[in-house]
Amino acid sequence: MRAAIKDLTEEAERQVRDRVWVLTPGDRDLAFQAEAGLRDAVGTSRAQEALPDKDRLERLREALAVLAINLARTHGRLAWFLSGAIAALEPVLHWRALPADGGRTFGTVPSSPEQYTEAENAVRRLQDSLARIALD
Repeated sequence: MRAAIKDLTEEAERQVRDRVWVLTPGDRDLAFQAEAGLRDAVGTSRAQEALPDKDRLERLREALAVLAINLARTHGRLAWFLSGAIAALEPVLHWRALPADGGRTFGTVPSSPEQYTEAENAVRRLQDSLARIALD
């Protein structure tokens, strides 16, 4: 997840810097909205690590929802970037924080604190990248 987000954000920032991707005012607004939504969903490392696993997972799913909602509102390179971000964070959708209690889990698996941290750091990197892209 970390490597996929790193590659994705570096490519996006390079395209903006090289003027391959020229954001429209609407793209900038949407990038700012996505950045703010991600910031609201996933807080600082210290705040996130203090939360129970169930809440950490909930916030990561909220971050995915932010990306999906913003993806639905755009086309072109911003849509491709947001799609790539969703794909990179897709493992979060297979995690569960609650015990199975002997029942079926629809293919979900427990995740570790390290996995939560990696996903949260990936969201923060996306957030930073969206801010840089929107300001460029």
